[in-house]
Amino acid sequence: MVLVQTGGKKLSTAYLFLALLMALCYLILEDGTVAEGTGFGFEKTVYGEVVFNTGMTGYQESLTDPSYTGQILVMSYPLIGNYGVNSMDFESSAIHARGFVVRERCVDPSTMYGGETIDAFLRKYKVPGVSEVDTRSIIIKIREHGTLRGAISFDDDIESVLEKVREMPFPAESNLVGQVSPKDITIHEKPGAKRVALVDCGCKGGILRELKERFTVFDVPYSIRPKFFRDNDVDGVVISNGPGNPAHPELQETVTNTIKRIKDDYPMIGICLGTQIISLAFDGKTYKLKYGHRGANQPVSFRGKVYITSQNHGYAVDAESLEGSGLMADQFNVNDGTVEGIRHKELPIFAVQYHPEASPGPRDTSFLFDEFESMMEAP
Repeated sequence: MVLVQTGGKKLSTAYLFLALLMALCYLILEDGTVAEGTGFGFEKTVYGEVVFNTGMTGYQESLTDPSYTGQILVMSYPLIGNYGVNSMDFESSAIHARGFVVRERCVDPSTMYGGETIDAFLRKYKVPGVSEVDTRSIIIKIREHGTLRGAISFDDDIESVLEKVREMPFPAESNLVGQVSPKDITIHEKPGAKRVALVDCGCKGGILRELKERFTVFDVPYSIRPKFFRDNDVDGVVISNGPGNPAHPELQETVTNTIKRIKDDYPMIGICLGTQIISLAFDGKTYKLKYGHRGANQPVSFRGKVYITSQNHGYAVDAESLEGSGLMADQFNVNDGTVEGIRHKELPIFAVQYHPEASPGPRDTSFLFDEFESMMEAP
């Protein structure tokens, strides 16, 4: 391949040709901010809630995490795509983020994992991206003002797009869990193992992998009814992560109501959204965080230690609302003091706001799956 020397850096002719094809693109926020950048991925205009992730790696896992449904994802790390995209790091079968915003994207990634570019990955799933944007200033704006509605647009009619952004409802006003939860029941057999029902509200693949290593897993829709658990003689219940507002009326009528009716009967663990669902089932309350926790570096205080955790959530449990419910908050975020874990004082139930399956992120808290298994084996 012919190389051209530019400012001491060798650029391939393929890169230079690609640069000529790059489309002008905009990130447009509801407060009137318009950030001009270079478009990549699939060329279309999308609307969503603009959020940021502080992870240095894990962009593929984040994009395919169903919890990002309805959101435009901004990465804080300045270079994205340098190790490409591969078949091992999917958290679901598709990209769920509506759009992707980066400071700089790598167009020539390492071939170690196959070499597929982030551009090709987004094109495959018809998701737009924008690069060459000052992501630091966008993130500071979100931190100061809270999450904002926004759009990624290849359309020059910025005012028209801005008007639509300001008129759109926040995505969480819809039942986003209903969009990503499976429609059918899938059984993953492990002979001789305990039987666990995974209430799938948009479950990450890493959670399912951890469960399958230990249990026979019934992967069931969020709308499953209490009769299912009794008819299938399950030993424990897992409530997964998922997108949107945990107090959405359709969730209250389905998954929260079901957990309320079976909470005295089974050992139970909740992860991320599952923590909020369990809290609501015990008549606790949740609230929306100003800008959420999203990244692989959130410190959590638990049992006299600090664990570094992987997180992706925009809502939290109100600790004071748990008073008299039987639940207690036993884990807290070191940065802002928000609830990161709950535990019932008498029943075999606990939940964590972070992701103990830890992908992306460290494996500091994967022992919690073993604790759940021990709860089911206790007399």
